[in-house]
Amino acid sequence: MNQMILDILAGLGSSLLIFILTLVFSLPLGLPVAFARMSKHAVPRWIAKIYISILRGTPLMLQLMVVYFGPFYIFGIHISNDYRFWAVLIGFSLNYAAYFAEIYRGGIASMPQGQYEAAKLLGYSKSQTFFRIILPQVVKRILPAITNEVITLVKDTSLAFAISYTEMFFEAKAWASKNANMIPYLIAAVLYYIFNMVVAVIMERIEKSQEYYS
Repeated sequence: MNQMILDILAGLGSSLLIFILTLVFSLPLGLPVAFARMSKHAVPRWIAKIYISILRGTPLMLQLMVVYFGPFYIFGIHISNDYRFWAVLIGFSLNYAAYFAEIYRGGIASMPQGQYEAAKLLGYSKSQTFFRIILPQVVKRILPAITNEVITLVKDTSLAFAISYTEMFFEAKAWASKNANMIPYLIAAVLYYIFNMVVAVIMERIEKSQEYYS
């Protein structure tokens, strides 16, 4: 019993690593994708549109399999066991960047045109206007949507088991099969719930910290 709990907790650490690194890479990656999606030029706009459509329109589990097995089956490249972690990170980051890009696009598009015109009259450059005036207000507007995606990510970390990456669900599944009972799943469920509650509290505090933009 003690070893089972230790293994599941070790799996929780792996799930937490997936969660943190996915946000570190996907949150900033979503911004240039959003800019490309809003571009006046057709080529970057359509590339971004197709990217978002594919990543949002296919299952994350399938995307992980493509990223992991693709190098071998498509290019004949032999992959090492270490690549499993990188495949998880690449798959999750690309997937969530697509969702964040659409959230960013919606937030930017919702800003009144008058704010851009006022900033121009005050002598702000386009980059100064965006980062000093528009972006802080966009962050305030999109935080609820970002929170929903972040909470979803907590649960989606379990999909890494699809390519046999050892995280919490993988450990719980292994122990449940070994012992032929539901206790490992119940322990994992409680830990996922606690993980989610902690993330929800943190995101709620971040939202409250932005109330001065109301």
